[in-house]
Amino acid sequence: MNKLRTALCVTILLAGILLSAACSTKPQLPALAADATILAFGDSLTFGTGAGETESYPAVLSRLTGRKVVNAGVPGEVSALGVQRLPELLERERPALLILCHGANDLLRRQDQQLMADNLRTMIREARARDVSVMLVAVPFPDFSLKPPRLYDAIGGEFGIPVERKVLRQILKKSSLKSDYIHPNAAGYRLMAEALEKQLKTSGALP
Repeated sequence: MNKLRTALCVTILLAGILLSAACSTKPQLPALAADATILAFGDSLTFGTGAGETESYPAVLSRLTGRKVVNAGVPGEVSALGVQRLPELLERERPALLILCHGANDLLRRQDQQLMADNLRTMIREARARDVSVMLVAVPFPDFSLKPPRLYDAIGGEFGIPVERKVLRQILKKSSLKSDYIHPNAAGYRLMAEALEKQLKTSGALP
C-alpha cells in the first residue's frame, strides 16, 4: 500500500513538473539576420503621433536592434483598412518579421471586436503566407481599466506567436509618458521600443 501511494505521489509530481514546463514555454521566433528588415505595421501608435519622426518606436527599435525597421503606421486607420494595405507592403519590403500593432481605432470607435479579431487573423495569415514571422502588440481599451481585450492573447495562442501585452498599458497609465490621452510621447515610445526589443530577445529573434 505504501509503495502504491509513493508511486502515485511520484506520478502526480512528474505530471505537475511537465505541466509547468509546458505552460512556461513561450512562443519562439526565427533568429533575425543582421541585414533583416522588420515591418512595423499599425496606426498612429506605430506612426509615432505625439513625438518626432526619429522618436517613434520603429525608429528607436531600429537603433536598438541594428536592423532596418520600416515605419508603416497610418494615423486613424482601422483594422479593416490595414487588411487592405498590408499585402502590398509585404511584397515591397520583403520583411523577415512583422510587428503588428493594430486595433486601437476599432476600440475607440466601438467597432465589432469579432470583426477586429478576424482582421488581425487575416493580416497574420498574409504574413505567414510569405514566410514572414509575426509578433503581436496588444492595444488596451481606451477606458479607465486600460486592459487589452482578451482577443490578443487568444490570437497569439492560436498562431503560436509572441504577444507584448503590457507596455502600452504601462505607458498610458503615466502622464509623464503620454503626449495626450491615447498617444505616448518620446519617452513613452522609447519604453515601447525597449519592451519590444526585450520580447524579441526572449523569443529568440535577437541574441
